[in-house]
Amino acid sequence: MKLTALRPMIYTDQLEDTIRFYTDMLGFILAGKNEDWGWASLYKDQVSIMLAKPHQHEEFEKPVFTGSFYFNTDEVDALWQSLKDKVKVCYPIENFEWEMREFAIYDNNGYLLQFGQDIAALK
Repeated sequence: MKLTALRPMIYTDQLEDTIRFYTDMLGFILAGKNEDWGWASLYKDQVSIMLAKPHQHEEFEKPVFTGSFYFNTDEVDALWQSLKDKVKVCYPIENFEWEMREFAIYDNNGYLLQFGQDIAALK
């Protein structure tokens, strides 16, 4: 058995606002949406995510995730420049000892999104 993909499912009670954040701010494309289910699927390049309104199987007070969503990119500086004045920033772009140049922002729900590029790829 092999795993072929990972598509995070992000719970939100603000489905339309979240679709707009990911499409307008990050350039994702809306691949599908079902109003009855309260669900949407988005993609950009090789990355896919799903959005969903909370359902009866889990208690939902607010968006909670104990980690972050880490996106690798090939132009981290350009992405930083395009986002830094439009979003809530967790930490600005910088080089880290683990050889990544990265920054982090919050989406409209408060989920932490990190974006990084291997420093060796910048040279």
